[in-house]
Amino acid sequence: MKIISNFATIMHIEKKNMKKVIYMWVVCVLLMSSCTTSKDITYLQNVDELTPTTLSEVAGIPDQVVMPGDLLDITVMATDRTAVQPFNRRVVDYTRAVGTALNSDELNFYLVDNNGYIDMPVLGRIYVQGMTKSQLEEYVRGQIHPKYIHEMPAVTVRFENFRISVLGDVKSPDTYVIPNERVNILEAIALAGDLNITGRRDNVLLVRTNADGSRTTVRLNLKDKDLILSPYFYLQQNDVIYVEPNNSKASTATVVPPTASLAISITGAAISAASLIMTILNYSK
Repeated sequence: MKIISNFATIMHIEKKNMKKVIYMWVVCVLLMSSCTTSKDITYLQNVDELTPTTLSEVAGIPDQVVMPGDLLDITVMATDRTAVQPFNRRVVDYTRAVGTALNSDELNFYLVDNNGYIDMPVLGRIYVQGMTKSQLEEYVRGQIHPKYIHEMPAVTVRFENFRISVLGDVKSPDTYVIPNERVNILEAIALAGDLNITGRRDNVLLVRTNADGSRTTVRLNLKDKDLILSPYFYLQQNDVIYVEPNNSKASTATVVPPTASLAISITGAAISAASLIMTILNYSK
């Protein structure tokens, strides 16, 4: 009986101190989280340590490489517009397509096929896979001048489907079209509304499709100041960025089948109600 009495006394003390213990625990958690927040979420930490000389040695923006599936806009210009008119698809195909229901993209742009070829007016079938924009522009100029016209034409190549995808633990995961064909990884994350507070900044996955169809995967640390020196700082078309959730969020995440979610909700509500009733009854004694 003495043991039971002592146990009851201990339980009474525990009940009196429960609120105090919980309060102290919450305060400790908040203090610990506030100490680690800045170092866990700050991008490019200590970036001021990079000298101007180091930054000036970084390679410039890479020239984009043509690969199968790309949609190209190739424009040929010269002072004699009549002379270059046959080389511009939008003019030639529009003339041929009068009365048809072709989409404007089909009229104006060149889709690189799975074998890496496009079909240009007059010049015919051209293998473009693996060429950079500037190389393709130079190649087309060389095919036109001086064989077809006496004046060196101006050739402009643009990617009409330059896009990147950002998914994972970000605010707005989506695929984004980049009109100026130039975007770095920080700009891409900004387009997605930035990472959620639970997103890992030290292990961002970049998946890149190469011109030959192979894929490259790279892990990037957004907190590392050397990120801006990385050859992967600037993105290429069709790049995919995946942000992992941190361990805390991943450990609390569960996948519940739709048919079981209602039953789980009802069961949880019943348990909570029963627990509340038992607590009220115990304190009323």
